[in-house]
Amino acid sequence: MERKIYQELLNWKNNEARKPLILQGARQVGKTYIVNYFAGKEYQNYIYCNFEKEKGLEDFFTDLNPENIIRKLANYKRKEILPKDTLIIFDEIQSCPQAITSLKYFNEEANEYHIVALGSLLGVSVNRGNFSFPVGKVQFLTMYPMDFEEYLLAKGEEYLVGQIKDCYASDTPLDTLFHERALDYYKEYLFVGGMPEVVENYIKNKNTEMVRIAQQTILESYQNDMGKYNKQSEIPKTKIVYKNISTQLAKENKKFQYKYVKSGGRASEFDSAIEWLCLAGVASQLYRIEQIALPLNAYRSLSDFKFYMNDVGLCGASQDIHFDDIQRDNPLLYNFKGGLTENYVFNQFTSNGFDLYYWTSGNQAEIDFIVRVNEEIVPVEVKSSDNTRSRSLSVYNGKYAPAYSIRLSMKNFGFENGIKSVPLYAAFCIK
Repeated sequence: MERKIYQELLNWKNNEARKPLILQGARQVGKTYIVNYFAGKEYQNYIYCNFEKEKGLEDFFTDLNPENIIRKLANYKRKEILPKDTLIIFDEIQSCPQAITSLKYFNEEANEYHIVALGSLLGVSVNRGNFSFPVGKVQFLTMYPMDFEEYLLAKGEEYLVGQIKDCYASDTPLDTLFHERALDYYKEYLFVGGMPEVVENYIKNKNTEMVRIAQQTILESYQNDMGKYNKQSEIPKTKIVYKNISTQLAKENKKFQYKYVKSGGRASEFDSAIEWLCLAGVASQLYRIEQIALPLNAYRSLSDFKFYMNDVGLCGASQDIHFDDIQRDNPLLYNFKGGLTENYVFNQFTSNGFDLYYWTSGNQAEIDFIVRVNEEIVPVEVKSSDNTRSRSLSVYNGKYAPAYSIRLSMKNFGFENGIKSVPLYAAFCIK
């Protein structure tokens, strides 16, 4: 399946100022697959090292001299390692701190060797470990689950993707039949999500029960990971906070509240658990912004945030939402559908590299996302249906007079009264 990060890997390979690359991201987002596929397509040969599975590999890194490491790896793997023509892959590198440190010396002394390091818990291990990290000596890329554009491409809908992009750019409605098809795919995606194994499973089998089994397996693997690089006393807290993310998205007020995690719960009790989940890439915080001014990050409220899971499909699976509930717009799903839709938009924006915030004006108004598009600070309102009546944008526009606003909903493309109407399926177009 086509992944957009492939082009970024190619840009890294062709960059003369290239440094060793660290590809980070949550478990099961497709890091190992895409790097091995990239290596097979773009290099004469490659060697793959997995520090979790190949015990003893760490012995090669007691001496951090790059040439000695290369010599040992070449003999162990029985492959010639050629500068520029061999890709060296270090998977689960967080399991070997010395290998992480070695990247500094490869950058300084042997940068002719192309190295990609992968780690699903790298952020946690580095933050909580006691070893030297090669600051400034490596390049980072973050990989996310498949966004909706990649999902459509996996379904063979290249023409539809092109039409959506054209209509987004021109603010002209998409033909009704294609609009309805895109909405059907969007509802499908809310259930399936973007984890590559789950997407592949659904495309091949069209079996929603198998999709749910695959999603539950991933959720269980995330739960198992919570015992790694974590204090014993923090493991149950981390698990309960993770489960509580989707629970709180079902509430009308979607601000994350510790009292719903545990009666009398406080931030100090769960800060470490939240940090673990964010560093592992399985969840992210969306902070409230107190003032619309630059730099946006300087005006965020550290005590007020919403919490989203890294994949909308896993979000629904964590609450065992049925496929038909989404497809048929079950009215009993109303509150959670709003949270699920926000989670979806958050995932799409995060994949596109946005720094995201939300804004409130007391109890009068709330803007779901504040983003910076080119030079403009743009309010983005999210509606889970085609009912777009809301006074929040009016309150915001009256106070800050933005150049334009964006409303994501089930409605077709258009532009009226300073509001750019974007169907939810086209969220990936906002960059």
